Amino acid sequence: MSDNRQSLSDLAALTSAAPAPAAPVDAAPAAAAPADEAAAPVVAAPILPTTPLREQEIDAQGRAYATGRRKDAVARVWLKPGTGKITVNGRDQEVYFARPTLRLVINQPFGVAEREGQYDVVATVKGGGLSGQAGAVKHGISQALTKYEPILRAPVKAAGFLTRDSRAVERKKYGKAKARRSFQFSKR
Repeated sequence: MSDNRQSLSDLAALTSAAPAPAAPVDAAPAAAAPADEAAAPVVAAPILPTTPLREQEIDAQGRAYATGRRKDAVARVWLKPGTGKITVNGRDQEVYFARPTLRLVINQPFGVAEREGQYDVVATVKGGGLSGQAGAVKHGISQALTKYEPILRAPVKAAGFLTRDSRAVERKKYGKAKARRSFQFSKR
């Protein structure tokens, strides 16, 4: 919880760093000279961030939890500070995701947030194929990272990692070989 207070105090420091508003102008001279209203100085309000910082969400073991989804795959992800070890379904990421491109997909949120090798990840994935599972783990890591460090939400969201990719396999229709493919036509 102390990290949460620190981030809110950082917000308070930002607001105190803004220029102080000018001293209020007396109401009597302003009422006496209505023609000078256009020439009166305009006091600017301090500029605050457009969205408030979210609360840090950590469980009793000091981990952030999130669920990631992609195609038919669902990943449950726990993230905590560590050495950068990623475990998927009880196996190391190099064993579970043998293709380097899938490991690259999983590590993208850390690259965007500039946090490579700073967090340990434990994930359990069900459903779909390896590509969908890698996308689900990436989505879960992104969500958990923003829950652990709310200040990282802006760069991770700008990269598009917090949005659930809703594309899925189109269902097969009756009278068709696949979703849109027709059976072979024979004239004779």
